Amino acid sequence: MSRLDVNRSGEMEVFARVVELGGFSAAAKTFRMTPSAVSKLVARLEARLGVRLINRSTRKLQLTPEGAAYYDRVVRILDDISGAEREAAIGATPQGRLRINSSVPFGLHRLLPLVPSFLARYPGISVDIALTDIVVDLMEERADVAIRVGPLRESRLLARKLGESRMVVAASPAYLARNGTPQTPAELATHNLLGFCFPKQFDGWPFLDGKGGVVTVPPIGSVLISDGEAMQQLAIAGTGIARLTRFHVENEIKAGRLVPVLEAFNPGDLEVIHAVFVGHGGQLPARVRAFLDYLVENVRLD
Repeated sequence: MSRLDVNRSGEMEVFARVVELGGFSAAAKTFRMTPSAVSKLVARLEARLGVRLINRSTRKLQLTPEGAAYYDRVVRILDDISGAEREAAIGATPQGRLRINSSVPFGLHRLLPLVPSFLARYPGISVDIALTDIVVDLMEERADVAIRVGPLRESRLLARKLGESRMVVAASPAYLARNGTPQTPAELATHNLLGFCFPKQFDGWPFLDGKGGVVTVPPIGSVLISDGEAMQQLAIAGTGIARLTRFHVENEIKAGRLVPVLEAFNPGDLEVIHAVFVGHGGQLPARVRAFLDYLVENVRLD
């Protein structure tokens, strides 16, 4: 075969097989092609993209950083194509593996309680759930849907709003008995404020200044933590004062394990919660669309 004309998905499939099998010859056998034809196909792909994807040597092939990133995206795209074909063959019935990434508080308090009823409604779907408060790249993590709390930064992602939750500053009764209850935002300077150990998009905790404006207090203390659930537990244990979403701490406040403070200075700011996902030409696998619709239908925040 001196020349092979393929569409882009075909090129992707050949490239992915070269990477997975570690060479042109092995990949050529699976497609009943010659090694030179496979090599030329990859070369044409590199020429069209304008980057080198694979470094070639006499002993082995090695992906360039651009090649590794392209391979990760190719695997996701090919998986979506296979899923679309399977769904079309059975009338787009939602099925297959759904990969979900969520913040820890939302995952524990809102997402996980919905999983049994979601799976009962869609028995053809299975789920992989990862909980982390660190913002992940959906393409790199190969996640179908991620739950994001706070402002969205990535314009390439599509989003559906699930709701919003008021922020609350709170501490345990034991902490307040030991350290006193702050009466003004300025008094927080003498308290242990719990913060996150990853970057967040704010300068500090906002409070009304009593003059029609807002002041911010940086959360400086002896502990930085990786997720909101761990921060809540530290606050309950009396370690310090935390600032968390109302939906996260409402049960602890009702039970008396946490006490809101400085409510007179609360500006009423809200954390918006979205389900974000990657859209391919406006098309979504049925399993993803079913999950998004189910979240919008069933999630209740404040």
